[in-house]
Amino acid sequence: MTGPRWQPGDEVVLRYITRLDGVAGMTWPARVVRDDELLALYVPRGSMQMAWHQPPGQSRGLVEREWRRDMLRLMFPGKAHSVWCFWEGDERRFTSYYVNMEEPFRRTAIGVDTNDHALDIVVNPDLSWSWKDLDEFEGLVARGTYSPEFGQAVREEAEQVVADIEARREPFDAGWDAWMPPAGWELPRLHPRWRDEPAVPWERRAWAYRDAR
Repeated sequence: MTGPRWQPGDEVVLRYITRLDGVAGMTWPARVVRDDELLALYVPRGSMQMAWHQPPGQSRGLVEREWRRDMLRLMFPGKAHSVWCFWEGDERRFTSYYVNMEEPFRRTAIGVDTNDHALDIVVNPDLSWSWKDLDEFEGLVARGTYSPEFGQAVREEAEQVVADIEARREPFDAGWDAWMPPAGWELPRLHPRWRDEPAVPWERRAWAYRDAR
């Protein structure tokens, strides 16, 4: 399913589709900034997302939670990562880029589906960088949750992103840190079908996730 193309200002939902059962997990409402060779989604501070919560002694579940900072999420068709831009506070101070290794996104009737792959890169405004959750990612490979081939593919794509950071290539030189949302954009809302809209599974799940075979 290719799904629709969107116009700037359209409201969509970004969903993480769970690895084992293929249903909607963490979900954000967003406004489309652009949709061409790059899909840019804006999740403003104050919007309400669905996030995992596990009270002591209970199974985890999804709860509605307020998103605490401005985020612009840059997503690249066919790529297994996205780049997040973060701003903090009323003065909207740019604090970091954040590279999230994830499934290539798929379009749905109400937004896009993907899922997190644990490994991240934190990129400071001066483009110095550091790995995040490397131990967690390596543990998933060591325990066999991720196949060795998939683990290698994730590392190779992450290393290419590091090369782009160090060479100051797009999107890290494209001025996204100075981006401002258009005046008058209201907070996006979760689509009423965020949970029920059929997921579009990643076609390489069985190759990547041993517990999904």
